Amino acid sequence: MTIAVGDMKRPNGLAFSPDEKLLYVVDTPGALGPRTLQVYDVVDNGSRTANGRLFFNAEPGGTDGIRVDVHGNVWCAFSGGEAEDGVAVFAPDGTMIGRILLPERCANVCFGGIKRNRLFMAASQSVYSLYVETQGVLGG
Repeated sequence: MTIAVGDMKRPNGLAFSPDEKLLYVVDTPGALGPRTLQVYDVVDNGSRTANGRLFFNAEPGGTDGIRVDVHGNVWCAFSGGEAEDGVAVFAPDGTMIGRILLPERCANVCFGGIKRNRLFMAASQSVYSLYVETQGVLGG
C-alpha cells in the first residue's frame, strides 16, 4: 500500500476524470484550514500522483461527495446555507457551470439508472433524484 495524496489535512470525497489521468480530492479540514477541492495528475501508470493544485475553494460553504460525468464536469455535494445547499457543477477548468439547489444540505451524489443519467443526492434527511442531460463516468 502506498500513499497517493499526503498533503491534505482531512481528505474526504474523491473521483477520477473520465480518462483517469486526474484525481479530484475534497479536503474538509474544519478549523485547520479552508475547505477545498484539489486536483492531481495521475502519473507513472497510475502508481502515484503529482502536481497537486487547487481546483476550487468551497468557502464559505463546503463540498463532500463528488462524481464526474463523461464530459469531465465535476458534480459536488454542497452545503453552505440556503443559497448553496445542493449540488454545484464545475467544468474541467474549475469554472462553476451550474447548481441544483435543495432545501437541505447535501452530503453525497452518484449517477445511477440504466443510462447513468439519473443523479442521486443524499441530503441531511432526504434522498433526491433528478434526470440530467449527461452520464456519469462508468464505474464512478
